[in-house]
Amino acid sequence: KRCIDTQAERKSRKLFARFIPDKSALATARAEYDIYSRIPAPARIDRTWDNGTESSCHLLVDEALGMLTYYADPYSSWQRGTNENRNGRIRRYLPKGTSFDDLSDADLQAIVDEINDTPLKVLGWETPNEVWYRELGKVMSKTSHPETSVALTN
Repeated sequence: KRCIDTQAERKSRKLFARFIPDKSALATARAEYDIYSRIPAPARIDRTWDNGTESSCHLLVDEALGMLTYYADPYSSWQRGTNENRNGRIRRYLPKGTSFDDLSDADLQAIVDEINDTPLKVLGWETPNEVWYRELGKVMSKTSHPETSVALTN
């Protein structure tokens, strides 16, 4: 049964989501690779999973992208609060029981874009996209210009 794989970046609360054909470990690993391979390497450090069987192939993604994986304690979804909140936001558009068969990737991306462009109090009323791109710029400038210095002469 078609479902959605979601990941949320903790600092910016930015949501990433992909349709997957089923909840199998391989389909989930492919979606995770697709999500994380598009993020520059210095910005992708780790991720946190719940304890579902869909995460059993996490090492494929971890090794391919050089990431760490952490697991929440069983029955402790509060340890993944940002992701659970983002899933709840998707449910406002796609309530439980909604068939995903007639939805396109563009439909899902439109929902994700609207969520990522909504100001949040926790972010000082900035949007997840605003915080994401600002922080991404900081990370990328550190990696492209690490501790450079300039000598000034007359």
